[in-house]
Amino acid sequence: MSTRIFNGFSHLFLVVWALMVVYPLLWVVMSAFKGDSEVIREPLSLIPSKLHWDNFARAWTNGHLGSFFLNTVLVLLGSVTLTMLLGSMAAYALARYEFPGNRLIYYLFLSGLTLPVYLAAVPLFKGVYKMGVTFPLLGPNKHVMLIVVYVAWSLAFTVFFMHSFFRTLPDSIAEAAMVDGASHTRTFFSVMLPMAKPGLISIGIFNVLGQWNQWYLPTLLMQSLSGEPKHQVISQGLIELSVNQGYKSDWSGLFAGVTMATLPVLIVYIVFQRQVQSGLTAGVGK
Repeated sequence: MSTRIFNGFSHLFLVVWALMVVYPLLWVVMSAFKGDSEVIREPLSLIPSKLHWDNFARAWTNGHLGSFFLNTVLVLLGSVTLTMLLGSMAAYALARYEFPGNRLIYYLFLSGLTLPVYLAAVPLFKGVYKMGVTFPLLGPNKHVMLIVVYVAWSLAFTVFFMHSFFRTLPDSIAEAAMVDGASHTRTFFSVMLPMAKPGLISIGIFNVLGQWNQWYLPTLLMQSLSGEPKHQVISQGLIELSVNQGYKSDWSGLFAGVTMATLPVLIVYIVFQRQVQSGLTAGVGK
């Protein structure tokens, strides 16, 4: 009897939690199809009286969402790729090889998880500015600079996650590859890295979500002095839309922009959710 009561309360809690998560998302998506007057007159209604598809076109063109999307995709292609490559290589070396200073280096990576990025704002900005004097591609308002900062920001958690995953892989397979004449590099890229695919997918999704939603670092380092949004990313673009609607009352365009910014990461997670779950639980089952 007590088990049935507990199961009933747990299911009720899950239903309430699902409603709390799904309703705001559904409200934003449906508000993107409303007109400005309907958004103000009936803000909590889910069913629009008429579908205004032009809201998305207006947000894409007038709100420069197209440029923001392109900039964000370009930055993420470089930053996520480098983060996964460098993070997995560092984690593999720290997890599979014993050498002097191994634990010290590992704990230095872990210390990066304890430092809020806000505390490093001033030295980070000054460092980027001074580096831009010597290397123009790494100066403020440059995508290459933002890629480098994203990699440094994401590397600590990537090494921590992949270090635990590589330690669960069997030693016998790596030893067999070495006996067959494979070098350490060949063993890593051809044998061990494919075996770590579930972990790579999981941490890759986390990096994509974290860097896609990152607002503070782009705002700190991508300050366009000319006022043009050509270098800005999607998180800055949403703030731009929010500021513009304050003067133009373009609430529907703002909701359309938020919807377009939310759907890509939501689709990515839905498509790869099984791989993410298997990556997170792979170490438990081994």
